[in-house]
Amino acid sequence: MTLGLDMAVFERLRMRGPGDIESAAICLRDVAMGMCRVRVAATHNIASSRPMVDGEGRVLAATVFGFDDLDQAWWLAPNLAFSSPLAALCRLELDPFWCNAAGVWTDRGQCAMLPVDLSDFERRAMTRSALVVPVHMPLGQVGAVSFLPVDTSSENLSEMFAAYADVLGIYARRFIGSYARLLHASVSLHLTPNLTRREVECLRWASRGKTNEEIALILEVTRSTVRFHIRNASEKLDAVNRDQTVYKAAQLGYLALSP
Repeated sequence: MTLGLDMAVFERLRMRGPGDIESAAICLRDVAMGMCRVRVAATHNIASSRPMVDGEGRVLAATVFGFDDLDQAWWLAPNLAFSSPLAALCRLELDPFWCNAAGVWTDRGQCAMLPVDLSDFERRAMTRSALVVPVHMPLGQVGAVSFLPVDTSSENLSEMFAAYADVLGIYARRFIGSYARLLHASVSLHLTPNLTRREVECLRWASRGKTNEEIALILEVTRSTVRFHIRNASEKLDAVNRDQTVYKAAQLGYLALSP
C-alpha cells in the first residue's frame, strides 16, 4: 500500500450516483488541505468548457473548492484549455508533476525541452506554482486535478511533491475517474457513435494531413461539404476540434477500416 494512503478516503471518493458528487468533492478538498495546505482545481475534461458540477448542477469549483469570486472563476476563462500551460503539460505527461515559471518537475527530475511555453506563467496558469495530476482516460479524454498552495507566494513545491504526490495522484485519479464514469452513464454517452461513410472518408483523409480543400478535390465534393461532415463527426464524438475528432475516431477503429 502506498505510504499515507487512507483506504477510507479512497472509498469516499467513489461516486455511485449524482448524490455522491458533492461529498466526494468535499472529501478531496479536506484531505488535500489537511495534508499539505493546498486548494483543489479539478476538471474531468481539459478540452471541455463544461465544469464539474454536483447532482444539482452547481459548479463544484465555486460551491466546494472555494473559487467563488469572479476573478477566481478559472472555468469561465475563454480558451483556458488552449492557453494555460497546465493544460498543455497534462496532454504530454502521464505522471504527477509540479511546475512554475522556471520549469516542470516529475519524480524523474526536471523535464527538459518540453514543447510548452511557460512565459507569463502566473497570468496564464492563474497561479505561481501547482502540483498537477493528469488523468488520461479512454477516447483521448484528459482530466486534471491541480493542487494550488494556499500561500500564493509559494513557488518551490519540491518538498511537497516528494512527500505527497503519490497519494494525491491516487486520490485525484479516483475522483476524476469516478466522476467521468458517472457523467457518461448519466448522459447515456454512446461510446461507439455511428459515423457515416462520408464522415469516415473525410476523417481518414484528414488523419493523413490533407486540408479541407484537398479532401474536397479527392472526394469530388465542395469544401463546405467536407467541413459539414467533419463538424458532424465532431459533434457525435464530443470533440472540440479537428485533431481531437480524428484522434477519437482512430481510437474507435473507424480510421483503420478499408476504403
